Amino acid sequence: MTPQSAPVRLDHVAIDGQPVIETERLCLRPMRRSDMGLIDLYAGDVRVAEMTTSIPHPLPPGTTDTFVTRTLSGENSETIWIMDAEAAGLGELVGLIGLQPMDRGQAEIGYWVAPMVWNTGLATEALRALMEANPLGCAQVFGKVFQDNPASARVLTNSGFDYIGDAEAYCPARGSVQPQWTYIRQMA
Repeated sequence: MTPQSAPVRLDHVAIDGQPVIETERLCLRPMRRSDMGLIDLYAGDVRVAEMTTSIPHPLPPGTTDTFVTRTLSGENSETIWIMDAEAAGLGELVGLIGLQPMDRGQAEIGYWVAPMVWNTGLATEALRALMEANPLGCAQVFGKVFQDNPASARVLTNSGFDYIGDAEAYCPARGSVQPQWTYIRQMA
């Protein structure tokens, strides 16, 4: 029997210019392929998936690999940062935060954090740092949260976002349309 080696991925990585943003407890950094296992673990948690408009539950095989590959290649229009809290002793990946560009200098913020760090202020710390850095040069940033997720609404309001109205969005993990609160932050 001849020894075999693992296949080598030759993914094109297009996130070289993405800024790293440091906070007291976090490093917001570009995604790496090695993040895939923890993304799969936390995104596969029904408590996380049910609070997003993008994560199905159960997580189909290959979903995380496709997401990471698309993000690393630059094919994803959203800019994603890993919330790395290793310096604070909490783990090298405790959540994701991203900006989806829109028209007229606007973007929509999206984020999730691992249940083990809920109610620790890390999401607010990440969002405040990202808004302060304003890496996409946005004039306005929108955020939406499901109405049964007041903790995430507090993250937005504690980061300078103002409530502007209600909306609805489909949640694949719940298999239904859910009411949302919509927020805006003026950046200039």
